[in-house]
Amino acid sequence: MPHPGVLGLGGAARPPVPEWIRGLPTAAAKYDALTTHMLEVHGLRVKRWRSGTTGVAYELRTAGRRGTPDRIERWIEAPRPKGPVSCAVFLHEVGHHAIGLGAVSPRCLEEYHAWRWATEGLAAAGIPVGPSVERRMREGLEYAVAKALRRGLRRLPSELTPYLPPRRRVGAR
Repeated sequence: MPHPGVLGLGGAARPPVPEWIRGLPTAAAKYDALTTHMLEVHGLRVKRWRSGTTGVAYELRTAGRRGTPDRIERWIEAPRPKGPVSCAVFLHEVGHHAIGLGAVSPRCLEEYHAWRWATEGLAAAGIPVGPSVERRMREGLEYAVAKALRRGLRRLPSELTPYLPPRRRVGAR
């Protein structure tokens, strides 16, 4: 059963970024504070810090013994936030847990909501969402949409039409 997450009707909830993070004097201080805060608030552990700008979010379920409940560990792999793009990828992976792994279908729409959650988190922390972050988000969503179409997705959610491959955009509505 997926974690219930914070996804509301019609969109992702605003990431819980405390106001004091926005007021920190340096970008490095913001990245460090935001990383610590997000891991604590969402009960996540980092399996490993990646060197590239890719990530993964997953849960490990351990069966309880003799009537004790199952234990769920929530993990991510992501780059350590040191700049806007690595921070966006980190927040994107946290966003998967925040909205609920598997709570949104199709999977490409979950990707959209996780990216939206991440960019709102950057803005709430006072970190500019510049062209490099927008490019990384667009590339990730184009990949997710293309993958869904290759796997036979029949109805693409309207939020994702801007991310269709160019030859499929005409008449895609």
